[in-house]
Amino acid sequence: QVQLVESGGGLVQAGGSLRLSCAASGQTFSNYPMGWFRQAPGKEREFVAAITWTTGITYYTDSVKGRFTISRDRAKNLVYLQMNTLKPEDTAVYYCAAQRGLELANQASEYQHWGQGTQVTVSS
Repeated sequence: QVQLVESGGGLVQAGGSLRLSCAASGQTFSNYPMGWFRQAPGKEREFVAAITWTTGITYYTDSVKGRFTISRDRAKNLVYLQMNTLKPEDTAVYYCAAQRGLELANQASEYQHWGQGTQVTVSS
């Protein structure tokens, strides 16, 4: 079994920054791409970003390109999401997830392990 725990969420003003962390434990993650999703009240879960564990290749949804950066620390089994120039529409619960395959994907069905989520609220 794999356990994922997110941290770093909070309340921030529009234009500010937050850095989310995802700590992975249990099974090894040497071959699992990792992703971030978010879900706002009344909306479907939305893909945000993903990264390959071994090579660091990244993939972003259009709405966060140029503002968010996903990265990983393989030695510490950590995945980060640096969020800059935050907007009120970024407000959501953010989830860390691990894929079941090796190709980067933006579909929730391609991810088999999920964290409990961390709340990000951007005030205007």
